[in-house]
Amino acid sequence: MDALSTVAPRAFVLVLFTGRNLSDCYCLNTRPTRNMKSLWQQLVRQRQYATDAAGAARKWIYAKAFQGEPHHGNFRLETEPLPATLSPGEFLAQAEYLSVDPYMRPYMLAYPEGSLMIGGQIARVTRSENAHFPVGATVFGQFGWRTHTVCDPARLEKDKPYVLPDFGGLPTSLGLGILGMPGNTAYFGLQELCQPQPGETVVVSGAAGAVGSVVGQIAKIKGCRAVGIAGTEEKCEWLRKIGFDAAINYKRNDVYGELKKAAPRGVDCYFDNVGGSVTETVLKQMNVYGRIAVCGAISNYNSAVGKVTDPQRQFVFKQLRMEGFLVWRWNDRWLEGIEGNLRWIREGRLAYEETVTEGFERMPDAFIDMLRGGNTGKAVVKV
Repeated sequence: MDALSTVAPRAFVLVLFTGRNLSDCYCLNTRPTRNMKSLWQQLVRQRQYATDAAGAARKWIYAKAFQGEPHHGNFRLETEPLPATLSPGEFLAQAEYLSVDPYMRPYMLAYPEGSLMIGGQIARVTRSENAHFPVGATVFGQFGWRTHTVCDPARLEKDKPYVLPDFGGLPTSLGLGILGMPGNTAYFGLQELCQPQPGETVVVSGAAGAVGSVVGQIAKIKGCRAVGIAGTEEKCEWLRKIGFDAAINYKRNDVYGELKKAAPRGVDCYFDNVGGSVTETVLKQMNVYGRIAVCGAISNYNSAVGKVTDPQRQFVFKQLRMEGFLVWRWNDRWLEGIEGNLRWIREGRLAYEETVTEGFERMPDAFIDMLRGGNTGKAVVKV
């Protein structure tokens, strides 16, 4: 599964209830000065945007702080009016696909109850006063769990939205996965930190997720042996289907013994998405000068941190290098990663899978299921 480093929104959407222009991306809750039905009919007639309620956005609120596994009581669905007009530089985006990712579970703990749920989405520009985001453009933005967003990119210092490059007929939802943040996490995390060499063995935990599945395939492209660790036989079978040399079901097998068989010459690179006992086991089989990229620790997102053996001895005597990362360090090379993965897809060297949940109202369902390991590949919600 993809994990913590995949995304950590640093400048985020503030939801306004005052009617004042206090944020960079927002849906303004103004008091209507004319009949809303008349306004809605005018907007539809001009084909400016469509929404589920007259001139309203829907949004999921972080209603109650997470304790243990998330449940439906943690979320609340609300609506808010959309502005009748846009200011210069602004555009209105209507969500088409929204992302649910493991990082949301620990990161929301830093937000007060009542906050908008964080996250990225693929949206279509339906009204615009910004020439760089014309009507009809498909964009990626860190807009959170909401159906409509008004945004002025000039006011954002970081996490700016961007128009998707041409995917050449591929689904735009891939902008949330292999051709977006998770794909770049795999692309840069593996190549920059692990620096795999031909003939080496690369092990990936959470291998059937949006990040892990791409990591293993890139390892194969680089001439390595790829071993994936996942949580079901179906996921392991899928990993072998997309090119992994071996796959281990950590829930049903002795990971240490199976890894000995799958990596008889030891492990040179480990891309870690889970932490915990799985990582403890892999570290014991690392080769001298092994490299470890730490992407996340999903094994303890919903529960207390488990106790593992102190790994210091492994690091000293095997001279291992372990580095955690956030994908944003490669922001200046963002399109390089997208274009690289897109090229490999077109060449038939990179495969992808999506687990799609239909309906904005099912955002919590998709999120909870993803944290339980219910997804293969990228988990997305289609509005």
